[in-house]
Parts: sequence; C-alpha cells; structure tokens
Amino acid sequence: MPAPLELRLAIRLSDTPDGPHHDFSLVASEGVLADGSTVPDPQAALAAVLRYGEGIFFPKPGPPRICTQQYGGPQRAVITGTFGGRQVHTELSLTDGCEIARWRALAPLLGGTAT
Repeated sequence: MPAPLELRLAIRLSDTPDGPHHDFSLVASEGVLADGSTVPDPQAALAAVLRYGEGIFFPKPGPPRICTQQYGGPQRAVITGTFGGRQVHTELSLTDGCEIARWRALAPLLGGTAT
C-alpha cells in the first residue's frame, strides 16, 4: 500500500470505563515520522498502521463476521485524526475475538499495551 500523504492520529486508551486514560499521538508526513509523535515506539506504531492500511480504520462492508465469543477485558481505545486525508474516528475494545484481533494488530499504536 502506498504511504499516506499525511497521518495524524490521537489515541486515548482507558483501562477501565471510569478509570484514568492515557493519551498518545502518531504523526507522519509522506509515510515518514514527523514531530509530535508520543507513542512509546513511534516506528513500530507507524509500521503497524502502514501494514494494515486504511482497512483497519475504514472496514469495507461485507458479509457478517463470525467472531469468537470471548472477553478480553474492559480496556477501550478511541482513535481520531486523519489518515491519508480521511477523517478517522474508530473505537477498539476487547469484547470478542474480532475486536481482540484488531487490538493486537494495532498494539504499537496503543502504546504496546496489547496482550
């Protein structure tokens, strides 16, 4: 996938619904890290985002997914910003197998907190 012209993401991670949150950011221009990234490992976070591309933020409609019914915990992440000029607003959780897979795919973007 070609690198997005601009990438500016804000990540808010909560361990529990009413608990404290952690804020991170990832900023890139022409697919190269730019000033302002605060995720613990910006290179790994950028690599994860570029690996999965826009599909991780903008899934295409398709047949219903069959997800394992498992619960990974109360953690939530909200990702907002822009990816290649498109507005991003997506939420990640650990509510079933499909969501756990998305969480793990973007672990570096979430501060490496995925399990």
